[in-house]
Amino acid sequence: MATLTQEMKDMIATQQCFVGTVNADGTPNVAPKRSTRVLSDDSLIFTEGTGGATYENIKRGSKVAISIVNREILDGYRFIGNPSLQESGELYEQAVAMSAKIGMPKPFGVVVIHIDEIHSLKPGATAGKKIG
Repeated sequence: MATLTQEMKDMIATQQCFVGTVNADGTPNVAPKRSTRVLSDDSLIFTEGTGGATYENIKRGSKVAISIVNREILDGYRFIGNPSLQESGELYEQAVAMSAKIGMPKPFGVVVIHIDEIHSLKPGATAGKKIG
């Protein structure tokens, strides 16, 4: 497992994350997930509210890549890992409560991504390189 730095955590808290999965036919799927947040030093979580392609791909076993970029400082990261879908339990109930509080429908589940690799998306010599 790779470990998130405080800088990465701060970026995740303030910037839009995009989640990439692989469709059944092998084509890529990328979707914004504004609910993406840090769960622990080596995992991220997002609430799956649409039940669309990302949800179906994860149910089918797709790995996940999450990209985040801060255009103002020209920095960013890609987190790659294995997702686990939770459609019940404590984390799911927290997501249900959070969704209700902001007027969103009950989510299909929450997705926990256990981070295996971290890559830099900062322009220059480290762009695309594994850093964690």
